Amino acid sequence: MSYLSAKNWSRSLMIALFSLMLGLTPIPVRGQQRIYTPIPIKSDGPISDRLSERDIPTGEGGFAKDYTIQLQKGDQVAIDLNSDEFDSVVLLLGADGATIAENDDGPDGSTNSLLFSRITETGRYIIRVRAFGETGGGNFRLNVTRLRPVN
Repeated sequence: MSYLSAKNWSRSLMIALFSLMLGLTPIPVRGQQRIYTPIPIKSDGPISDRLSERDIPTGEGGFAKDYTIQLQKGDQVAIDLNSDEFDSVVLLLGADGATIAENDDGPDGSTNSLLFSRITETGRYIIRVRAFGETGGGNFRLNVTRLRPVN
């Protein structure tokens, strides 16, 4: 690295650090990636959506889409994911990203996914929809149901 480029690099670093100390925030520039923003689920009921290459890369050649939901301790949920266009996988993640439960193929032998889970801690959870391996994407239907005991 030449002296001139090292000097410019260190000047840029100093300006960035000084800006941070002053509380200045960077202004997004054209071409930047959008910030990770899971889609909030506000109530029970079906969600129709599409999984595509515009979603989160999984690192396995496929893509994923995340939804957030607020759940209460003691809730029992059924998460049903159906698609005629790809082999679905559904995951329930804690707010910290740790996997709580996962399902690939439902009990009916299809490539659709069905996941049951009992919630042990009140908080925000992430429901991740993804395709198995590199199977691509397409249209899907996600249904989250809070199961209630029968009296």
